[in-house]
Amino acid sequence: MKLQLIRHAALWLEYGGSVFLIDPMLGEAGAYPPIINSDNDRRNPLVTLPGPVEDWLKPDAVIVTHLHNDHWDAAAASLLPKDIPLFSQEEDGERICAQGFTAVASIQEQAEFCGVRLIRTGGRHGTGEIGKLMGPVSGFILQAPDEPALYIAGDTIWCEEVREALDRYRPGTVVVNAGEARFVSGDPITMSERDISSLCAHAPGTKVVAVHMEAINHCLLTREKLRERLEEKGLLGRVLVPSDGEVLALD
Repeated sequence: MKLQLIRHAALWLEYGGSVFLIDPMLGEAGAYPPIINSDNDRRNPLVTLPGPVEDWLKPDAVIVTHLHNDHWDAAAASLLPKDIPLFSQEEDGERICAQGFTAVASIQEQAEFCGVRLIRTGGRHGTGEIGKLMGPVSGFILQAPDEPALYIAGDTIWCEEVREALDRYRPGTVVVNAGEARFVSGDPITMSERDISSLCAHAPGTKVVAVHMEAINHCLLTREKLRERLEEKGLLGRVLVPSDGEVLALD
């Protein structure tokens, strides 16, 4: 298994003999306005892609955890081939089809692609009323012969749904969306250092890859600060915090 962080939550994954593009946000730096109700006016994405966009337009399949713009943007919808196999949560399939994609599989529970099983998991994109307003989100477990299970947790905080997925599927690696994204008021809507520490305590045999940082204006937890906090807790050896474009070989 080989995993490349493109930018934010966008991943290029070689797994089970296939290549998956996950949560592509492919727009140019500054293409989109700031997140509403955030505490700064920086335009998104904050940073450029780590290479030509053409490098990420020919995967074998695409996985979209949910349709927020930082996970599926106008650039991805316009640049990717319309006949590419694309997997989404059930709630989003119709909207993606309306964008012209002709091979969309909306997953209620699970699906299969070239011997790779994709299992949908739940999550909570925040707490209270904010969490409800953020809408449904999903994660995905990937399983394949001769590969350790991989858990793409998606946009979620530490919650019962994540705990259940870890307990049921025992993934070798989990990719978490960190950044501690938040609005002017309310709790974070993606994982904080405290969430990641809780995950590590609950699943001590699982390696963690933390992404979703330094690319969107309301993701306030930086890689440097996360590494500092993890080092204080003795977790830096278990949690990988890749830079944009970095490739990780995972087993």
